[in-house]
Amino acid sequence: MKRFCELFRELDGTTKTSRRHSALQDYFREAPANDAAWATYILSGRRLKRLVKHGDLRAWGAELAELPDWLFEECYHMAGDLAETIALVIHEDRSRPVEGSLTHWMEEVVAPLGEKSPEEQRTTLQHSWSQLDAWSRFVFNKLITGGLRIGVSQRSVVKALAATFEIEPNVIAHRLMGPWEPTAEFFEQLVSEDAGEADLSQPYPFCLAHPFDADPESLGAVEDWLADWKWDGIRAQAIRRGQAWFLWSRGEELLNERFPDFDDDLRSLPPGTVLDGELVGWKDGQVLPFGELQKRIARKRIGPKILRDVPVKFIAFDVLEHQGQDIRDTPMRQRRDTLERLLVNRDEDSRLMISPAIEAANWEEMASLREQSRELGVEGIMLKHTESAYQTGRVSGSWWKWKIAPYTIDAVLIYAQAGHGRRASLYTDYTFALWDGDTLVPFAKAYSGLTDAEIRQVDKFIRSNTQERFGPVRSVKAELVFELAFENIQESTRHKSGVAVRFPRIHRWRQDKPPEQANTLQELKAMMPVQRLPLLEETPSAGGSE
Repeated sequence: MKRFCELFRELDGTTKTSRRHSALQDYFREAPANDAAWATYILSGRRLKRLVKHGDLRAWGAELAELPDWLFEECYHMAGDLAETIALVIHEDRSRPVEGSLTHWMEEVVAPLGEKSPEEQRTTLQHSWSQLDAWSRFVFNKLITGGLRIGVSQRSVVKALAATFEIEPNVIAHRLMGPWEPTAEFFEQLVSEDAGEADLSQPYPFCLAHPFDADPESLGAVEDWLADWKWDGIRAQAIRRGQAWFLWSRGEELLNERFPDFDDDLRSLPPGTVLDGELVGWKDGQVLPFGELQKRIARKRIGPKILRDVPVKFIAFDVLEHQGQDIRDTPMRQRRDTLERLLVNRDEDSRLMISPAIEAANWEEMASLREQSRELGVEGIMLKHTESAYQTGRVSGSWWKWKIAPYTIDAVLIYAQAGHGRRASLYTDYTFALWDGDTLVPFAKAYSGLTDAEIRQVDKFIRSNTQERFGPVRSVKAELVFELAFENIQESTRHKSGVAVRFPRIHRWRQDKPPEQANTLQELKAMMPVQRLPLLEETPSAGGSE
């Protein structure tokens, strides 16, 4: 545990990629296999579910620190982070060393907490807090709450493991996909030169595109690029191996139980097939808004009604495995030919379809087609070089997402909450509202888009202009106006405003506008598409679609 906490301090204390890479390599080179397995599990973004109730943690932390509730709450509001608050207010015994390996703490202390009674949890936690120094308590608390965020990506962890054990990064990345347990045996297999037998359900690491915002003429000849629509759904891999099928999300969640209606279509694929594509709601020849698909995602049990109300398709745009062979290194044009042969002659009722290729004589015509995206219910165009391989992670130069400009609207800041990690002492999580007559109605939350200097300015305003407090949330004077950008909009019965926006973020601070000039809720609703065009197999021409 002590060595992992030191690693976390090293990673948290620098923004230099080279130093983080060296710290990771040093750790993996020295750590025993069982500790390295848990470290890989945590560093790659996997978490245990929340094990202890938030309120219980607050009460037991205040009790051990011998603080009255009001004083503990004041400390919490100042720190902005419960894990940090508990770590700081408990008396530190500097003479007591941190004992036990990371495996010991995870398997014998942290993981069993969820199965214990509240009184047993209290005893375990207070004993553990007393054993640890302040920094280790902070890390321990983050592990308990599932809120440990470290400034390294899974790709960085993969690169460090690959460099340490001299194995190709793609091999490490593939072995980390799908479900696995953090054991010494798993870690030894992860870094072994011998790949061994792969799990039938194991997906491949996803290839991701960078945003494209340059002149498309800079890409060269338009015929060197395969273009198709950028769908607004769930990125997924459809796997057919042996006698089984599997549907994995990009977040490595197995979706079989939520999408049982794919059973016949995926079983119709030849064994040894893996498709990459997008899960979308689909009805009457057009893609449904993402919010409709969320109705399927949110349900644990899928009944006949939701199957009827929100029918789905898997829109395939790549094939990664064919006849049991990994074909990711073959050129995109060849993989597309293979995909078309696999899904040929599918009727309209099939849950599987190919993402229609977009044909254009030149980039000007392609740009004109892109302008139809909103009417078609898509986010823009994907561009993939015809000679590109299917790589791991986010790639630049061969895959691009050429999205349409986002919606924008001017809104008023009305609530704020402290952020997380490095921003735990600053108010960085904001709620925005629009005018409905003389009333401001909240409609979106945003957490990104401001510079560090702007965040400090807004934080100062919030502290000086707080009207009420609701736990960690402050209501503030309605004076600051921000232009928000978002990808989509649709009606919603779950929100007071009656609308839901997709991926809201701050586009700019409108210091030139008083709050009275912010937009209205009616203006937001007017942005909703009145009618969507059916997205047929035939790509619409630049002059319009039928």
